[in-house]
Amino acid sequence: MRVIVTAGHVDHGKSTLVRRLTGMEPDRWAEERRRGLTIDLGFAWTRIGDEDVAFVDVPGHERFVPNMLAGAGPAPAVLFVVAADEGWMPQSAEHLAALAAFGVRRGLLVVTKADRADPAAATALALREIAATSLGAVPSVAVSGTTGAGLDRLRAAIGDLTAGLPVPDPDADVRLWIDRAFTVSGAGTVVTGTLAAGTITAGDELLLGSARVKVRALQALGEPRDRVAAVARVAVNLRGTARADVRRGDVLLTPGRWRTTAEFDVRLRGAAAADLHRELVLHLGTAAVPVRVRPLGTDTARLTTAAALPLRTGDRGLVRDPGEHRIAAGFDVLDVDPPALSRRGAARARGRELTDPDLARTYLRRDGFVRAEDFAVLGLPETGERLGEWCADEERFAALRAQAAGIVGAWDSTAAGVPVEALRQRLGLPAPELVVPVLRGTGFEVGGGLVRRPGAGLAPAIEKAIEVVVKRLAEHPFRAPEADELRALGLGRRELAAAVRLGRLTAVADGVVLGPDAEERAAEELRRLPQPFTVSAARKALDSTRRVMIPLLERLDAAGRTEPLGDGTRRTTP
Repeated sequence: MRVIVTAGHVDHGKSTLVRRLTGMEPDRWAEERRRGLTIDLGFAWTRIGDEDVAFVDVPGHERFVPNMLAGAGPAPAVLFVVAADEGWMPQSAEHLAALAAFGVRRGLLVVTKADRADPAAATALALREIAATSLGAVPSVAVSGTTGAGLDRLRAAIGDLTAGLPVPDPDADVRLWIDRAFTVSGAGTVVTGTLAAGTITAGDELLLGSARVKVRALQALGEPRDRVAAVARVAVNLRGTARADVRRGDVLLTPGRWRTTAEFDVRLRGAAAADLHRELVLHLGTAAVPVRVRPLGTDTARLTTAAALPLRTGDRGLVRDPGEHRIAAGFDVLDVDPPALSRRGAARARGRELTDPDLARTYLRRDGFVRAEDFAVLGLPETGERLGEWCADEERFAALRAQAAGIVGAWDSTAAGVPVEALRQRLGLPAPELVVPVLRGTGFEVGGGLVRRPGAGLAPAIEKAIEVVVKRLAEHPFRAPEADELRALGLGRRELAAAVRLGRLTAVADGVVLGPDAEERAAEELRRLPQPFTVSAARKALDSTRRVMIPLLERLDAAGRTEPLGDGTRRTTP
């Protein structure tokens, strides 16, 4: 399916043209049909050549420009309509300005009412106006809505237009801007919109605001569908939301794949940042929200919206002055996760930063590390050095290697190494799995939760104290040194933890340490006891104390070497 929006001045025959092409009535409201004036968006479709073509018919009156913008925002192509007898008019100019601001690049000029006046003058002027915008040079067709003359040529031209439209990505993340919401008896809430990319399938879970909703059923071109792929006009029957909770401008999204933000940086088109009023209305997709503009550079600005929007770098929209009834500027989104502008001069510095055409590299340099999947969420190409799930800025990465060497070298000499988490925090790394890549080439290794040089052991004074403990435990393996004995040797919690990490001691409880093979030796001794056995019997067999025996037996239980029987006794396992 292909989707085309109409545009043009009021009463230039847009709805009549759609009616002639499709045989359908695009004006949905009785008031529209009674007044002969399109007020809201209309929808109709037909088959042209080998393609289904859906039309979004927009109002042309200046009072309904917001409705027109809601239809034009998601449009991939346009039929621009100008009447031969009136020619170029104020709303022709405003609609064209809106299409240019949205960055629409494909279209067709249709000069209507060719039976009332020679279409040549209106065609020539309209083509000149259109050529100066993003649409560029477009083909033109003159038709008569009254007699039907030229409709065959128009159908052929529409076929050529749709054949040249880009092929959408059916696997892209879904972002369906809602242009209509209503209730169907027995079905519940239904929303409609133009699906520009991706695929929606019955049963899918999508995000609507902060709520997850389920796709109960789908329709396209008035027919039920199990799945609808872009580009398409689609009606989505939702489970999990009430009609009162949905309105035009809301969005259905693939969960977890969009950055929703109310503050983002843009490049402006058609106006200098300093010339914009601070209070405008932003239009993007079908959304229309108040926006505040803060200039950053000549053509760059920070936009702050009254409601958060799901955006990606490269999105296009416009800001409009509703008081003066004019399009103020178009914009291209540059950064949907911008830095704060809290310090003096930050706005000017940010404006200079945004002149870099490599936006992905700029973003990576700022944060240092970015998850690879986040580049797609932000709308940026992946860049930097790939480290598992992360991408790293090469310069930042090299600097952190040097910094890591200094931190490990200056760490407390009484410890066996730097705890991995401590080093991660000191380096500002966003995830523990980045510690090992940062250490490559530094001569350090990670083991037992510590960063150290290969073969590094304990400080000499600590090593000597541990040797005393090990010697005592060799004589009485299950008589752990008392706390005051350990303190006298200079062994506190940090020193004991380092010895345990190096495998010199086994900690069975806080401040209670035994030899490195204590568990194996205890299990071997306990197997010689009559089964089952009590704690008291185990204590006597191992020549130990309850301070040691209770936590030691609990460790043996957890390791599956012994099994508690529920009556205060245990037995060893095979």
